[in-house]
Amino acid sequence: MNSEASTVNFPCQSCGGQMMFDTASQNLKCGYCGREETIENIMTEPQEHSLNFAELEQAATMDWGTEQQALSCSNCGGQMLLNNLQTAVICPFCGSPKVLPQNDAESSIRPESILPFRISRDQAISSFLAWKRKRWFAPNQFKKQNVTSSLNGIYIPHWTYDADSSSAYTAEVGTYHYRTETRTRTVDGKTETYTEQVRYTVWHHTSGTYSRFFDDVLIPASGQYDQKLLGHLGGFNLKSLAGYKPQYISGFIAERYSVSLRQGWDRAINVMDNEIDGDVRRQIGGDELRNLNIRTHYSDATYKHILLPIWNAIYTYQNKQFRYMVNGETGTVSGKAPKSAWKITFFTLFCVAAVLLLVYFISQSQ
Repeated sequence: MNSEASTVNFPCQSCGGQMMFDTASQNLKCGYCGREETIENIMTEPQEHSLNFAELEQAATMDWGTEQQALSCSNCGGQMLLNNLQTAVICPFCGSPKVLPQNDAESSIRPESILPFRISRDQAISSFLAWKRKRWFAPNQFKKQNVTSSLNGIYIPHWTYDADSSSAYTAEVGTYHYRTETRTRTVDGKTETYTEQVRYTVWHHTSGTYSRFFDDVLIPASGQYDQKLLGHLGGFNLKSLAGYKPQYISGFIAERYSVSLRQGWDRAINVMDNEIDGDVRRQIGGDELRNLNIRTHYSDATYKHILLPIWNAIYTYQNKQFRYMVNGETGTVSGKAPKSAWKITFFTLFCVAAVLLLVYFISQSQ
């Protein structure tokens, strides 16, 4: 990979114009004469790589198959890989108009697979407009007016991890039991006796083992985005992954990962640990659980470096910036919208009134 601002060209054989990836046909398409060129991809299943951190030193895993130019935003530090037709006049991460070239992209592990864009720019805008109209607490003016945003198609890097897990656990399990107790109370100056069911907990020790295979634990390898927005984009169909080819990113931005393979694995362990914790709790059962201790060993771990398609945008409303994203495969929108103080106030008052009304009816019925 050339460390300078190098070129990536897919010239049309008919007119010489630059061919771009077309979301509708999933081919390269000339923007001048309309000629299409099929992107051949014979890979049937993405290859998993053994999780050996020494692979970071292997040049074979770092060749993206084409020359790229690495750009870094001087404002937020976001890093991306662009072909020669892309210009970072406005940073897709923070909206900054200043983007400076960097010369340290040689150490990037190349993507194993890519999920090509299937949602076009126009479709992404339509999805955003539909999403905007459904924001209950957004100002009516915001819902009705046209919002101008800088929409960029970005392939965001992700790691996926597979691993076998074997866990041993110990815990104390609590089971609810009930006994009948006799009590007294005073009603209208008279003492009366009544019985009441009283719950108590019986604790006992338990231990056991639990095994599970994790497939494609997905970890974003970008540190430039709000993780909540990414998480609300909905799932990607990783069964539709194609082998990485530079033709797919023609006309788009491919961001370089900023979360390392080792950092991604640490985050994947946290994800798997949390899921194992929930699985073990369900396996143990009981009414309460305390002093749960789980020891997990992971083995046969593998990884993939993949690129997933996202339309990313920043828009301005009343001098404030807001971000939204559109899943480049499904059209699902995740974003932030302005809120109307009046709508929130009225909704809060309505909820308070409803609670007071409910309390009144309960008191009257008693």
